[in-house]
Amino acid sequence: MANLQVYRPFRDLWSLPDELGRLFWGLNRFEPEVNSESPLSWTPAVDVAEDEEAMHIRADLPGLKREQVKINVRDGVLTLSGEKKFEEEKKTDNYYRLERSYGSFARSFTLPNTVDVEKIRASMKDGVLELTVPKKPEAKAREIKVDIS
Repeated sequence: MANLQVYRPFRDLWSLPDELGRLFWGLNRFEPEVNSESPLSWTPAVDVAEDEEAMHIRADLPGLKREQVKINVRDGVLTLSGEKKFEEEKKTDNYYRLERSYGSFARSFTLPNTVDVEKIRASMKDGVLELTVPKKPEAKAREIKVDIS
């Protein structure tokens, strides 16, 4: 038995606005933010890893200083936030293309009950924010020796 398919000659035209958006906005990476004062929104790239001792969060924050980044923990949710402002150095520069992102950002992470939020450590070097969220002692894996009788 043969499968019948409906022929739709204009099917690809419906995706044309999306394709044009990807072309002009770099694969939707820098979509305009609705109801915002900043022309472009951005979300910093983040890596989250876990080992036996702690959770590790690394966020790329190029061009930001320590003072421009806020870290809050509330009700088991860790939030990174800040703002990267566009600083116009010369009034005579004519920009033909702006690809770097500017504006406010916020990234939130729900923390498990096994971490000790009172001992979170943060450091920033070369535009990379590193957070270490240690686990509580009772949450760490431990080896139990079994006596054989």
